[in-house]
Amino acid sequence: MKINSHIYKSRKKQDTYVYLGKKDDFECLPLELTKLLGKLEFVMTLELDNQRHLAQADVVNVIKDIQNSGYYIQLPKDLSASISQYSITG
Repeated sequence: MKINSHIYKSRKKQDTYVYLGKKDDFECLPLELTKLLGKLEFVMTLELDNQRHLAQADVVNVIKDIQNSGYYIQLPKDLSASISQYSITG
């Protein structure tokens, strides 16, 4: 499956990116998240499929989140690692 993603960077949170399924569709983002991220600056449009390699994200998870929620949040590596240590797995 192939989808287009529109990538934005947060001007408020360094190294934090938002992938949207529809360009400029910020309505799909939770209000709290938009407040936290501040103004988003468009970076690029990228076609995603299962074969594409992303440097800091699993493309399958990115596609799944965009299909389910309309967006995917890419956090900085150090923040992502510190958050994942607190996640609870069944």
